[in-house]
Amino acid sequence: MRRQIVKIDEEKCTGCGQCVTACVEGAIEIVDGKARLVSDTYCDGLGACLGECPEDAITIEEREAASFDEAAAMEHAGHTPAPSHPTESTGFTCPGTAARVIDRPKSKAPAGPSEVQSELTHWPVQLALVNPAVPWIENADLILAADCVPFAMADFHQKLLRDHAVVVGCPKLDDVDFYVERLTEILRDASVKSLTVVHMEVPCCFGLGQIAQRALAACGKDIPLRDVTIGIDGEVK
Repeated sequence: MRRQIVKIDEEKCTGCGQCVTACVEGAIEIVDGKARLVSDTYCDGLGACLGECPEDAITIEEREAASFDEAAAMEHAGHTPAPSHPTESTGFTCPGTAARVIDRPKSKAPAGPSEVQSELTHWPVQLALVNPAVPWIENADLILAADCVPFAMADFHQKLLRDHAVVVGCPKLDDVDFYVERLTEILRDASVKSLTVVHMEVPCCFGLGQIAQRALAACGKDIPLRDVTIGIDGEVK
């Protein structure tokens, strides 16, 4: 089958190993001083390792490759495969779903009515539900945001959403290929001025950028792309 999969440029690779630790499935190992994909079946093609390579030696290509085998990948990496609904009793926790506590000072309630207003100008926002022909996409600066971003980033509306249209999705839990097809339709059929991808810093969320890049390549247009990473603490990284 043809599918998206990691490609490593050995000439650029310095063997730093940062991609190895970013790959939960253990698909990449350092061999003879270079990062190498040890098995196609261990690579899910989401590209969590891309953002960790300081040399830009890793890309995503589409080629003939064996299907991703999550159970085999987890066994190879020394983990117990996570069930469809992970719980604390499992032996493996994806770094993106690991429980953590964010220590913040308690905010004071405003004395009067809040003056902060929503910057959302359309509905729906879930990418799977958006009709590519809706008028609000035409001539828009479009944001593709991970579901968790507006919860982590307190001023998402003021800093990023204002004067933008938005669609949201999750590259970890949703159908990536469907998202690529839907976003391709939107970019191809509407006069989108720019595309901004906003995702969390956790490895699985970087797949949203790959969805955007695949859609841009397929739509046949030269649309400016910006990538924004949001930390678990809500800060722009």
